[in-house]
Amino acid sequence: TGFDSDNSSGDFSEANHKVGEMLDLDPHQSNRTGKQNGETEIQENGIKRHRTSLPAPMFSRSDFSVWSILKKCIGLELSKITMPIVFNEPLSFLQRITEYMEHIYLINKACSHADPLERMQAVAAFAVSAVASQWERTGKPFNPLLGETYELTREDLGFRFISEQVSHHPPISAFYSEGLNKDFIFHGSIYPKLKFWGKSIEAEPRGTITLELLKHNEAYTWTNPTCCVHNVIIGKLWLEQYGTVEIVNHSTGDKCVLNFKPCGLFGKELHRVEGYIQDKNRKKLCVIYGKWTECLWCTDPTTYETYKKNEKRGGEQKKMKPSEDVIKSENDEADDMPEVQDTVQFIPGSKLLWRINCRPPNSSQMYNFTSFAVSLNELETGMEAILAPTDCRLRPDIRNMENGNMDVASKEKERLEEKQRAARKERAKDEVEWHTRWFHQGTNPYTGTSDWLYSGGYFDRNFSDCPDIY
Repeated sequence: TGFDSDNSSGDFSEANHKVGEMLDLDPHQSNRTGKQNGETEIQENGIKRHRTSLPAPMFSRSDFSVWSILKKCIGLELSKITMPIVFNEPLSFLQRITEYMEHIYLINKACSHADPLERMQAVAAFAVSAVASQWERTGKPFNPLLGETYELTREDLGFRFISEQVSHHPPISAFYSEGLNKDFIFHGSIYPKLKFWGKSIEAEPRGTITLELLKHNEAYTWTNPTCCVHNVIIGKLWLEQYGTVEIVNHSTGDKCVLNFKPCGLFGKELHRVEGYIQDKNRKKLCVIYGKWTECLWCTDPTTYETYKKNEKRGGEQKKMKPSEDVIKSENDEADDMPEVQDTVQFIPGSKLLWRINCRPPNSSQMYNFTSFAVSLNELETGMEAILAPTDCRLRPDIRNMENGNMDVASKEKERLEEKQRAARKERAKDEVEWHTRWFHQGTNPYTGTSDWLYSGGYFDRNFSDCPDIY
């Protein structure tokens, strides 16, 4: 999420092979094909090859300090602090939400399983994979303007996605996605609660995420773990996810409880996820373990408990290598990032549920984007004619930052924020209420809690009454 302001299985190998065919990880590929920025090459098999690098490398943040901004804002509400553009990444928060869909093959896998336990395992892996792209992503996404939207249709991956910024204070982003084969619906709303702890900024998740598997007449709901960005005053920024995530199958009563562990004083628990799946009678059906930055495995409870007992007794378990221990110098502060090698101790007999995709070789020069994230702001030829005028791809500040025009991007960001403030004052003067376009406030049918629900009609492409926000 970043901190907000003003706002080994055969199935897995096959899925990765298909993704590898669609995404060329060579950063120089776009130059070799002669395609200009925004254009997409069509391969011989008819599948679009999305871009593999950004137009300009990441701007250095080494000469800037987050603390220089935050120290002036102690006691103020963090959602109302305007941060310099240098701390951003060239994506809107609506596009960041779309990264939930990077591992959509896990939803497809869940749809294909006849066993409800295997479906829950795939859904649990999908919930963990949804936060995996945040690893090393310390750049802050742009705050969506009120009424801003983002759509993404990926025929190669079998889904389409629409999101809208439905509230500015508090900032709330609503999204809806559906399978092109009418096999699933995925929707929810996100409005993180921000807390500033001096050395860190914590984003507590608010809002329900719902996944419906239409073929099986099942619905799953959960809330994301808490995200914390460390070293905002001095040192290298790093983040962790922690907290308990409960995934409920409202049809069977099964529940998956996942514990995203805080790193602790010496960092031995950094990135670790452990949990279990239980039936409606609270009988444990399987144990899940791994790291949200690497992979997720599952095994039966008896095997897991036996392994843990032997480990405590010093049995013949795989010993951690010295390089996997926490390495800290005498001068390190307690809040510095623990240098832990991301390696999960494998329990014999475990089944691989998910493994993170490899990032492009030039990812560090592209805000640590994944291949999927690199393609999100791509503006293909002819796309402007069919996009809603409120789509993120048309935001001039994000577009200029992506192109390396930082001064222009900063001025455009200020202009858009001022335009938004002026429009808000005008509505207040005329006593006119803001009306969302594609979502409405209602009740989640499975949890009974307040939620933002898709009103439908976006893909009919009648954009005549969309607001002028850019």
